[in-house]
Amino acid sequence: MDTNTKAHYEKHLAEYYSWIYGGADQKIEENNIFFEKHSIKPISSKVAIDLGCGSGFQSIPLAKAGFKVVAVDFSKKLIDELKNGSLGLSIDPIEADILDFNIYKGKNPELIVCMGDTLTHLPDLDSVSNLIANSYKELQKNGKLILSFRDLTFELQGKDRFIPVRSDENTIFTCFLEYQAESVNVYDIVYARVQGKWEQKISSYKKIKISQDKIKQIIASAGFALDFFEVNRGLITLIAKK
Repeated sequence: MDTNTKAHYEKHLAEYYSWIYGGADQKIEENNIFFEKHSIKPISSKVAIDLGCGSGFQSIPLAKAGFKVVAVDFSKKLIDELKNGSLGLSIDPIEADILDFNIYKGKNPELIVCMGDTLTHLPDLDSVSNLIANSYKELQKNGKLILSFRDLTFELQGKDRFIPVRSDENTIFTCFLEYQAESVNVYDIVYARVQGKWEQKISSYKKIKISQDKIKQIIASAGFALDFFEVNRGLITLIAKK
């Protein structure tokens, strides 16, 4: 993973990560509904790997469904948040880069998930291909791979590049997007009230563009069959089967 992306999370975004999604509980419930709808439940090894687990939006509902979850993320702050929020659940949090395949090799998973836009954080499309090919190798026969990420190939124009994310009485979080040929520079702008005064904090990182056609091509090239594919307000979600 790009070192600038990791620094962006640790020094800027991780502090607000769960909050900008409306809180961890809301996202956990959303994913619980999604997993139930698609009959995602332990069948064989009961092992699930959550790549880019964050604070546990996927790991916690999977563990509650009966999976033994290996949760991988490069952010110490988010891994610590996951640990504090998942006491008593079968979750093994690992602070590591999801491209370091040896960290989670040989776990015999029947399910691998990489959700919440994690894929676009990777350095390039080759890294995406390698991650998906490696997932195919690691999964059991009939195992499933679930991906979700934002399609950034449709370029916003003018003031539409300023995206209000969330605000309350003490914090205002806005994103600004700067488009490049193969990627998008994302500027996370935070206004925080500190001791009665507003302070501005800005940090940026890169997200890569992954088109619908490209991800389908990568999935097929790895050997997967596509079971489910949906685009909802620019968010691509897919389930692929080995």
